[in-house]
Amino acid sequence: MPVTLVVGAQWGDEGKGRIVDYLAAGADGVARFGGGANAGHTVRVGDKTYKLRIVPSGVIAGVASIIGPGTVVSPAALVKELTDLEAAGIDTSSVWLSDLAHLILPYHIELDRASERARGDVKIGTTGNGIGPAYGDRVARIGIRAGDLRDERAWRATLAARCAALASAGISVDDGAIAAELSAQAKVLLPHVRDTIGLLNNLLRDDKRIIAEGAQGSMLDVGLGTYPFVTSSVTVAGGAGAGLGIGPTRIDSVVGVAKAYATRVGGGPFPSELNDATGEKLREIGGEIGTVTGRPRRCGWLDLAALRYAVDINGMTHLAITKLDVLDTFDRIGVCTAYKAAPDVSVPFAIAQGAPCETTYMPGWKTSIGDARTWEDLPAAARDYVSFVEQSAAIPVSYVSVGPERSQIIVRAGAPLRVPATVR
Repeated sequence: MPVTLVVGAQWGDEGKGRIVDYLAAGADGVARFGGGANAGHTVRVGDKTYKLRIVPSGVIAGVASIIGPGTVVSPAALVKELTDLEAAGIDTSSVWLSDLAHLILPYHIELDRASERARGDVKIGTTGNGIGPAYGDRVARIGIRAGDLRDERAWRATLAARCAALASAGISVDDGAIAAELSAQAKVLLPHVRDTIGLLNNLLRDDKRIIAEGAQGSMLDVGLGTYPFVTSSVTVAGGAGAGLGIGPTRIDSVVGVAKAYATRVGGGPFPSELNDATGEKLREIGGEIGTVTGRPRRCGWLDLAALRYAVDINGMTHLAITKLDVLDTFDRIGVCTAYKAAPDVSVPFAIAQGAPCETTYMPGWKTSIGDARTWEDLPAAARDYVSFVEQSAAIPVSYVSVGPERSQIIVRAGAPLRVPATVR
């Protein structure tokens, strides 16, 4: 069976984790293709809430969970996450870390934070977790990979050379302390380190269904997003093959995840942002606090212009709309339908240039939809809103989330993967 790819359609925090968790119940594995521990996923099952950072969301469903070669991984953060999951009763024996994934070490974190400080008042808004510098070391061919942990003498030599170079540049690093920590962390991580490319392709040859998950959102892609206010990795569908070691012919559907409104964490332009009581209401009802950063998220109406762009650059085949229930109490609901910009200007440049939104308002439904389990259960105004999004994006909305719990997802006809109710 082929791969179902799940990517963020906005600025991240769209609810990819809960969609992947739901789909994982009908799959044999979940594989993360990019990013690092700066991309938190929150999954709620019954009365339990799990906050994941780098471990794929499929771990909660108990399926093979692969951290691919396109990721960058903090050994300290991964050890803590595995320990916390085990303490919560989650089996982590099927969490696999690619031996080709690059490691984030303490000096990457210091470089990240120093870079942000140097920007003064024009900050990118990074999480300060060392993601960008780790990718920089990978491109510069001076990084340390998870597979290098198998040979302590070799990685210690690489570490010493890197720290010496940093010291010559005036950056003080305690390579002895880093080496001691990494040696201890390696003992925990090495049982999880393996050739994930072979594992993943063997699963596909055995006709197993795989869910591939991205991190952050399409508008934060390092090349196609709202540069320079972006992350340091490829977040769009095109990065999945390189980030996992599979060919593009393996992917048969691309599910884009979007909130029924929009949020953004960190700096950068946000055309539909609401700096008023309505934006604060969205933040409060939606619980819009960053999973990793703890920062309040900026909130605004759904941006259909950016969504259409995300559909195009990802080749999305289906949409999943999350947090529709957050809009239950609004008298009217706005959507940004277009930017007032020249037709030959790309969407990222239109956003960067501050092109204003053309906003359309639709009537709210003013009733709770948390108990809806079929399309017909939704109020007419809620169906009209989702249909408007569907028509604008020109692809079907196949999943509609009406609450945070795993069972609160409406699956519509034509969805690429339907999960039997007995395993939800």
